[in-house]
Amino acid sequence: MEAVLVRKIGGFELLDLPVPEPGPGEALIEVTVTGLCRTDLKLIDVGHRDLELPRVPGEEVVGVVRRIGDGAVPPRGRGAAGASGDLDAAAGVEVGDRVYVYPGVSCGDCRPCSRGAGNLCRDMRIMGFHRDGGFADYVVAPLPSLIPLPDGLSDEEAVFAEPLSCCLNALELGGVGEGDVLGVWGAGPAGTLLARAGALRGAEVVVVEPDERRRERIGGQATPPRDQSLDVAIVAIGSADAYREALAALGPRGRLVVFSGLSPLADVEAAPSLNRLHYYEQTVVGAYGCSFRHGVEALGLLATGDLPVADLISHRLPLRDLRRGLDVVADRSGMKVHLYPAGPSPRSDDVVR
Repeated sequence: MEAVLVRKIGGFELLDLPVPEPGPGEALIEVTVTGLCRTDLKLIDVGHRDLELPRVPGEEVVGVVRRIGDGAVPPRGRGAAGASGDLDAAAGVEVGDRVYVYPGVSCGDCRPCSRGAGNLCRDMRIMGFHRDGGFADYVVAPLPSLIPLPDGLSDEEAVFAEPLSCCLNALELGGVGEGDVLGVWGAGPAGTLLARAGALRGAEVVVVEPDERRRERIGGQATPPRDQSLDVAIVAIGSADAYREALAALGPRGRLVVFSGLSPLADVEAAPSLNRLHYYEQTVVGAYGCSFRHGVEALGLLATGDLPVADLISHRLPLRDLRRGLDVVADRSGMKVHLYPAGPSPRSDDVVR
């Protein structure tokens, strides 16, 4: 099979590798579409805290079940997907089913898992980081990580479940709800998903985006609010300046959600004033990844059509054009880049204008 392999930080190879064999409790998935994001760019070019090499990257995966491994399936309950009850959506997966692959495998027993935060499991294993991911024709995944796609939902819409899940986790941790004024920094794919999902929760959304091209797409503004009017601020761009702007725009008892990571130097530069948090009773909360239940919720939202995503796809590329896709992500010249191991559908151009 054709696959992308990262042996060392700073580059990748496109190789012909053996098709992996699913073990007990696993399935072989033929990848139909995989999403590309800034985390993939970081992973390949500069590395990542959770990366183990060599590795086939790719954590946003939708495909078709082609084979199920022999032997016993791991027990359900608090299992591979995380919190109790999370695995019900994976019941009854059969060969030929279209599925979204939740990228994480957690222990189900540690304190975070028992509290519904499987993404923070002490033994979390993430597809594309700790085990091989979807930048390939095929990928092996645990059966409890598979969520069947709702009827009528296309594969290229369903693959948004992973980034949308991360956004739902951030909105949840920020307590975004009816009547809140939500500020989102960044109008890229993640920022747009945050804005649309926040609006569905009943929030009034303000998007801050200095890039005119992206700003016009979402009806955002170039500069942040100056009147401390925000109840919640979520920063979806790795910028210390953006974090400083977001903190300054928060009102009393405002909540800042740290959604995008920073370089070590920028992390120091963005440090908030503890006195400000003290006197205004403001809260800072981190948001990293997502849990299985967020994947189920994301697919439900996508299936209803209440949260449109098809307009966010700017590039449809074959897997061999990964470098071109990474360049698009790096220079922000597009929106969402999708990779198709079998090649993009002949019904669509590789670039959506």
